[in-house]
Amino acid sequence: MRGTQFVELSAFVAVAEHRNFTKAAAQLGISPSTLSQTVRLFEGRLGVRLLNRTTRSVALTEAGERLLAEAQPVLEGIDKAIGAVNSFRDKPIGSLRLSVSRPVARVWISSLLPQFLAKFPEIKLEMIVDDSHSDIVSGRFDAGIRIGERIAKDMIAVRLLDAFRVMAVASPEYLSRHPKPVTPEDLHGHNCIRLRWDWDGVIQPWIFENASRRLEIPVDGSLMLNDLYLVMNAVLDGVGIGYISEPIIQAQIADGKLIPLLGDWCGHLSGVFLYYPSRRQLPGPLRAFIDFMRLQSWPAIPVRITG
Repeated sequence: MRGTQFVELSAFVAVAEHRNFTKAAAQLGISPSTLSQTVRLFEGRLGVRLLNRTTRSVALTEAGERLLAEAQPVLEGIDKAIGAVNSFRDKPIGSLRLSVSRPVARVWISSLLPQFLAKFPEIKLEMIVDDSHSDIVSGRFDAGIRIGERIAKDMIAVRLLDAFRVMAVASPEYLSRHPKPVTPEDLHGHNCIRLRWDWDGVIQPWIFENASRRLEIPVDGSLMLNDLYLVMNAVLDGVGIGYISEPIIQAQIADGKLIPLLGDWCGHLSGVFLYYPSRRQLPGPLRAFIDFMRLQSWPAIPVRITG
């Protein structure tokens, strides 16, 4: 149905239900003369008289009665459909699909899901753990969550966690067999466990900063993995030295299972962000999730690195 036909049909139904042009015009928010002209054009387009009108009354013709009987359920169905869509606008309801990097999902997001789902019981959440840096638009995701360095520039990003450190660490068992490195250059003499990133196949660089100095150390070792948690486990097992984001290992550092190395020399990442492709007509479930995440007290990282 074209827009003009819908307007004319709605005008006819309003007059037919009220049997009065003035009341129907008030309902539609137009003048009685405009309404009368609209109905007249509609009758002319159909080639059939729908209403018999006098100065005192309005009555339906047989054709008008037939059209009213057919049109009322259609318009009521349209009103019902619009009402259903409005429920998505007025309250968080419907599905929400998120693509989340594995470390972010394990360290932060997973523990918050029960609270979020309890607060918004009409949201159906699907969270896909993905370290491949996939396109959230082609994957039909509402949003993604990962570190800022891996987010495309054309995305809208909402910060969830401030910048954090990446540090060299080793287990007490490894350090009992090897001299403790003091400077980044000392890593050349150690077995370093390297990480190959899934999303582009590049080996993670070991970058260290201290005041105004910045070094990238070309480390080597007997083991390379493509999963950060496997790297952490290998470091815990005493295989070698790892280069790992501080939030992931803060518990192991606090327990003494891992020892931070190199004093104040460490790398930095920009933080964790939720990102999505457009501000236009943000879905209710995504808006609710963003607001929920903004209210969270994200864990502080109070670990002090010693030399």
